[in-house]
Formats: sequence, C-alpha cells, structure tokens
Amino acid sequence: MRLKTDAVRVRVPATSANLGPGFDALGLALGLHDVIEVRAVGSARTRVEVLGEGAGTVPEDDSHLVVRALRHALDAVGAPQFGVEMRCTNRIPHCRGLGSSAAAVVAGIVAARGLVAEPEALGDEVALRLATEFEGHPDNAAPAILGGATVAWTGQDGPRATRIDVDPAVVPVAIVPPVQLSTRTARGVLPAQVPHADAAFVAGRAALLVEALGRRPELLLDATEDRLHQAYRGAVMPDSLALVTALRARGVAAVVSGAGPTVLALARRVPGGTDADGVIAEVFGPTMGGWRVRTLGVAPHGAALEALDEVG
Repeated sequence: MRLKTDAVRVRVPATSANLGPGFDALGLALGLHDVIEVRAVGSARTRVEVLGEGAGTVPEDDSHLVVRALRHALDAVGAPQFGVEMRCTNRIPHCRGLGSSAAAVVAGIVAARGLVAEPEALGDEVALRLATEFEGHPDNAAPAILGGATVAWTGQDGPRATRIDVDPAVVPVAIVPPVQLSTRTARGVLPAQVPHADAAFVAGRAALLVEALGRRPELLLDATEDRLHQAYRGAVMPDSLALVTALRARGVAAVVSGAGPTVLALARRVPGGTDADGVIAEVFGPTMGGWRVRTLGVAPHGAALEALDEVG
C-alpha cells in the first residue's frame, strides 16, 4: 500500500479506565489532549521532539511508543516504512492513570491511517485490535479511539468496543498527585481470586454505572462503588485511596483513575462549577500538597486527524 501524504497531525484525548467497578471494561475520554505531528522523510533517520509531559525522559528515537505504534500499523497494512520526524506536544501526565500510553499508541496508529492511501484499512476496529496488542486490554484504547464513554471486551473475533453517550450533566474532575506509579506495580498487588460475593456485587454496580453515565447521573455514587480492585491497591497508593474514601463519604462519586494514582471524581454540573468543587476544597484544606485539580469534562470525540499542510 502506498502513502497518500507525508505529514499529519493527530489530537488524542486522555482517558480514564475502570471508573470503579468496570475493571478492564469501562473507559471515558477526557478533555485533555496530546498533539502529535508526524512527517515522513526520505532518509532512514527517526527524530522525535517532545514538549511538555515526558520531555527529557522519554525516548527520542525508534523506541518511542508513538513511533513503534506507527510502524506496527504500517506493517499491518503492508505500507512502506520511512524515516520519521515527529513532534509530541504532551499534556497528559505520565504514569498517573490517565491513559498516556494508550494515547501514544492510538496516536501512532491514527497517524498511519492518515498517511496511507487506503485509510479504511486502519478503521476503528483494526485500530482497537492493534492498540490492544500494545496495551494488553482495550479499556483505555477504546475511548481514545471512539470518544465519550465506552464498554470494551474481548470476544472470539478479538477486542471490541461500543460507545455510550454521556449525560451532559456529568463532569469528570481529575485530582492528580505529584507522584507517578507504573501500571505494572498497580496491577501487581491484585489477587488472583476474589470472593464470589464481591464479584457479584461489582457486576451489578458495573451494569448500574452504564445507566448512571448515560441517563441517571444521580446514581453515580452508588454505581461507582467497587470491591474488585481499588482497596487492594491501597498498599501502593495509600494517599489516593484515602482521598477516594474521604470524597465518597461526602457524597462525591470518586474512583481511582485507571491504575492510579490519580483520583477521578464523576461530578455533576451546577451553576458556577461542579458539585464536587467545594467538597474537594474542604478535604484538602489550605494546602494541596502538590496535588492538582483539573476539571476536564468528557471528550465527545476520539483521536482526530488532520493534514499538516491544511493547518499550517
């Protein structure tokens, strides 16, 4: 397959997975985006410039995650490889449970879609499959591709996802700690088995969460209650779990965002802000201790593509 253009720009949202009981299945696209510009060049070199999050710490060669995903997608559709010049303007915090790695992978795949002559060969279903090969599970990749809220699963035909429209009253608020935590560490403390009663409880709450997100946001506090993974993760993110507990005790539907340690409050819109704003201020008091509160909202669209020569 040949290339149709040599330069594209991709804008991809942050995501939050699990949302409490929806472990490895539910995800939400957030109004915080990385922007990646990719240009194919005639030489064999790869040059990556990183601005913002990860600058000076992530690779600037072919081992960069966006470049790896781009090359994987090109191979998947039989497109030629080429030298790469790439600029990443990163706003999604790294290792905080906000889907930075999924955003990078999806950005590379969608960039490949924009460069090849037959973009339909890298449609959403293929993109989800390729992204899951990197991520191991589709819960973050699905909202990064589709936008809004998503339910993802893996069936006989591979990873699949369906989109849920989110009630406009729902406003995600990310409370981001100053520390990082790897997904591997956060998953490493989870038990191989859980009590049947806890599994049954979580199944009911996950089903309720779909209804709460889409039509009944007043049910979000009950719908986000979890017994499957968050409490076990307290050993590696005690401050995050303490914050979740404090917010929930005051009526805020707070959860660990993905593998953490960011805490996500699924707040509701009220005049002048959200119903979580005052509670968050009360819990923290006069000092935030390095934590940052970011009212992000829901990103209704997933990764967006545009040609660089059209935007200057």
